[in-house]
Amino acid sequence: MNNTIRNKNYEELEFRDDFMFGITMSDKELCRDVIECLTGQPVGELQDVQSQHEIRITSSGKPIRLDIYTMDDKAVYDAEMQNLNNKSIKSLELPKRTRFYQSSIDMDHINKSGSYKELPDSKILFICTFDPFGCDLYKYVFRERCDDDPKLLLCDGTEKIFYNCCYKGDNISTDLRRFYDYVEKGIVSDALTERIDAAVQNARKNEKWRSAYMKERIIFQELKEEARAEGRAEGRAEGRAEGRAEEQANTERERKRAELAEARVKELEALLAAKQ
Repeated sequence: MNNTIRNKNYEELEFRDDFMFGITMSDKELCRDVIECLTGQPVGELQDVQSQHEIRITSSGKPIRLDIYTMDDKAVYDAEMQNLNNKSIKSLELPKRTRFYQSSIDMDHINKSGSYKELPDSKILFICTFDPFGCDLYKYVFRERCDDDPKLLLCDGTEKIFYNCCYKGDNISTDLRRFYDYVEKGIVSDALTERIDAAVQNARKNEKWRSAYMKERIIFQELKEEARAEGRAEGRAEGRAEGRAEEQANTERERKRAELAEARVKELEALLAAKQ
C-alpha cells in the first residue's frame, strides 16, 4: 500500500488516491469490472472484497496491507494503486514488494489450508500513475519462465502485472485507454468510468468515510511530527557528540603543539649549551 497524498482535503480525493481507491473498489461489482478491464479476462463472482487487508505471517513478523484483496473461484487478486508521492521509482522497490506480497499471500493460504497443493492462482496488479520500468509499455506482465527456452512457462499460477497509466501510445485496447485516462486525468468516457466517477462522487458525500479519512490524516500528521521531533533530538545528540569530538580534537591538537614547542625549546637549549 502506498500512502495517500494526505495534504488533500477529503473532497479533493480522486480514484488514484489510495484511500478513495479502497473505498470505491470495495464494491464487488465495480471491483470485478475493473479487474476484468485490467486483465482482459472474465472474472467470476468475487468473494468478500477487503480494503487494506492485513496479512501477518507471524505475531512478530512484518505485516503487509493490500489495497484491495479478493478472489473468485479461480484466483486471488491483489490490486494496488501506486503513486510516486514525491519518491523516486527506485526507492519504491516495486519488484521486491511484489515478491514479498506474493510470498505473504501464499503463506497466508498455506496457513489456512495446510497444503501447497491448495494454493490458488494469484494476480498482483499494480496500477501505476507513472511508467514503473521506463520502457514505454502500456503494461508489464511478469510470469515465471525458463531462461534457456522462453516458451517454457513454469506454470506456478502466479502473475505480476504493472499498468502504466501515463502511456501515450496507440497499441492499447479502447477499454484500458479509457480507464487510464480516467486514472490520470479524471476523464469520463464510457460506462465503467462513469460508474467509477459516480462512486467517487458518492464517497465524497459520505460523512463516515470523511471522518475516517480525517482521523487517519491527523494520525499521519502526528506521526510525522513525532518523527521530526525524534530527528531533531537525534540531531541535537549528534551535535553534542560532534561538539565533544571537536573539543577532544582541539585538545589533542593543543597537546601536539605543546609537545612540538617543548621539543623545539630543548633543541635550542642544546645548541646554546654547545656554543658555551
